[in-house]
Amino acid sequence: MNDRILITVTVNGAPHEREVEPRLLLVQFIREELGLTGTHIGCDTSYCGACTVLLNDLPIKSCTMLAVQADGYEVRTVEGLEKDGKLHAVQDAFSEHHALQCGYCTPGMLMSACHLLETNARPTDLEIRKSIQGNLCRCTGYSNIIKAIASAADKIQEVSGQEVAGGNPV
Repeated sequence: MNDRILITVTVNGAPHEREVEPRLLLVQFIREELGLTGTHIGCDTSYCGACTVLLNDLPIKSCTMLAVQADGYEVRTVEGLEKDGKLHAVQDAFSEHHALQCGYCTPGMLMSACHLLETNARPTDLEIRKSIQGNLCRCTGYSNIIKAIASAADKIQEVSGQEVAGGNPV
């Protein structure tokens, strides 16, 4: 008897079809089935946020979702941020502002930050804090992370040339 289920998931723009066990977590699917190890397994309880990915452009903790639940969905991981050999503005800003130390929380922080900046072009510090509240960092104290996300917002605006009013693109 075959207890495996066929799923199709688009990850970082590429479709993947696999037969998986029904109990396989999405984070395990990403890491073990697809070999994308940038998404970290931290607490296994959804507390730390190290496993945060974007599922249909919404941040989710991939340790709390089964791979079969992602069937037909699009997933973006930290590996999907870089385009044509160029880091995403958030990745550059994290490096520039020393917003990481051990780096364990960084993939989840980056994905949460990307979601914020895709939905709010000019977030306030309070909005930045709220957007990363599901991501635990034991090393940095968060100050440089907040500075990095604000800096990334500025860089994205410079590149896109968008004018903003009330935090939203006009």
